[in-house]
This record gives sequence, C-alpha cells and structure tokens, in this order.
Amino acid sequence: MTINRPPLRFRHEYKHLISPSEDAVLSGRLGRLFPRDSHAGPSGTYRVCSLYFDTPDDRALRQKLNGTDNREKFRIRYYGDSADFFRLEKKIKKNTLCAKRSASLTEEEVQMILEGRHDFLLESPNGLLVELYSKLKGQLLTPRTVVSYEREAFVYPPGNVRVTLDRHIHRGLSPERFLFPQSREIPVDPGHTILEVKYDAFLPDIVRMAVQVPGRAAGAYSKYAACRRCD
Repeated sequence: MTINRPPLRFRHEYKHLISPSEDAVLSGRLGRLFPRDSHAGPSGTYRVCSLYFDTPDDRALRQKLNGTDNREKFRIRYYGDSADFFRLEKKIKKNTLCAKRSASLTEEEVQMILEGRHDFLLESPNGLLVELYSKLKGQLLTPRTVVSYEREAFVYPPGNVRVTLDRHIHRGLSPERFLFPQSREIPVDPGHTILEVKYDAFLPDIVRMAVQVPGRAAGAYSKYAACRRCD
C-alpha cells in the first residue's frame, strides 16, 4: 500500500491578544480592505471547534509553555454548528515557522477514535492517519481538551495572507462531548480577541499597516494552553 505524505509548506505566523475596542477597529478596517474567508456565514463569522490530543505527561502543553522551538500538536476540527465535516490536523512548529498536515475524517471515524477503536487508521493510505495511529499507540496520545471559538477571517492572495480574529473562546467540559456542539462550555479569557496573521514568504505592506495595533507586541498565546488552565 502506498502511503500519501505530501511535502510540508512552512509559513510565518504571529499573534496578538487584543481588547474589544481594538477588535472593533481592526474588524471594520479589515472588512473594508479584504474579502472574508469562504467559510463565513451571513454575519461574517463562523464557529470553530477543535479536539486536542496530548500525552499522559502533557508533552504538547509543556513544549508550548517552555517555548520549545521544534514541536507538534494533533487536533480534530470541524466548523459551524453542525458536525458533518471533520479534519485531522497536525500542526508543526519549527523555530518561527509553522506548517500543517491535514486529512479528512467521517463522523463515524471520529466516534471510533473517541471510543479508542484505532485500528482503521492503520489501514489508511493517508500518512497522517497512519502517523496518528503510531502516536496513539507509541506515545499514548489521547483526546484531552475541546476548544471552540467564533472566528472572523480575511484573506489577501498576494503573499497567501490570512488574518483571523478569534473571539469567545470556550473550553468543553469533556472530550467525549466533542460531537455535541450545544453541550455546556466554560469561557476562557472573556473579553479578549486573538489576532492571528499568517503568510508565506512576505507580508504585503497593505496588510502590515492594516493589522497594526499600537503598543501591542506579538505574543505566544495558545488557545489549547489557555483552555488547559481550566483543568
């Protein structure tokens, strides 16, 4: 069986934690300059819900908190309020650059993973699914935390730029409730928005000027780490 493993494409990424007033200014400015992401609904936003995995000794969390240069993180994600399309993602960080591998999953397959029935992953031609199987078995990777939030996203094709404003971050009560979008959640860092800017080789000046927030330095905010504080 041939394993499909496409080459990685690394991108630049930086984040700011901003206030509601700064969010309002940026949202209006970005909306006048750039088109919104195709996932956006009538309000211009959409919901993101992710299930993060970690080892029994919290390797992914510790590496993030310690600022480890080379690290990885697995998650399963869906968009909107209907859990009908799922994507497994492996996010890779090397120094200041980030890359991501992804593979589609069905709801049945996600349910099997939640129940600890992993053998189907080993039969997949997709290298990422096979790798997840090896990490589930070899590193005892398990579902740890559900993270959800509202996202407003903008795109600018030159430089392959994507700017997102993530609001209303919540932590799910348990990984087992991942497939139930309306289950109870705990708010995390209420009143704050995460501004993220991702781009390839260069950041065009028009985007650089549009996302400027006076007095704000790029940070290392992690939604996963923030939600783990609620454990």
